Amino acid sequence: MDEAVIIYTDGSCLGNPGPGGWAAVLLSGDKRKELSAGYRRTTNNRMEVLAAIAALEELKRPCDVTLYTDSRYLRDAVEKKWLAGWVRNGWKTAAKKPVKNQDLWTRLMPLLKTHKVRFHWVEGHSGDVENERCDELARAEAARPGQPADPGA
Repeated sequence: MDEAVIIYTDGSCLGNPGPGGWAAVLLSGDKRKELSAGYRRTTNNRMEVLAAIAALEELKRPCDVTLYTDSRYLRDAVEKKWLAGWVRNGWKTAAKKPVKNQDLWTRLMPLLKTHKVRFHWVEGHSGDVENERCDELARAEAARPGQPADPGA
């Protein structure tokens, strides 16, 4: 049976675009791991998606994942099948415009096949302890001087 993992993610930008950071908290049994990083110029949506990617890439074997995010963009892209539609439409939106953040979505797709992932939306800044921790870590990364460039921004 796949290991059960709970993941909380968040992204932050000081300006949009602007300096940004992402963070994830991974919980499994009595184990806890915190991840975070940032870029000197990026977007909030990129940081939200990258947080999920980094957390899922951290898993060493297929897992049963419950992922909590305050990003409707991330959750809806997967749960409402926007991502599948974008692929089917040659990476064009319903309005026939190029899909933003395609580089990140193509990184996320194989991870969604490796792991059983259920996305849940949690309201940001509503007192959820782990979501608040992710927000704190992501904001700290966004504010850290000397961050690298976001190669996809």
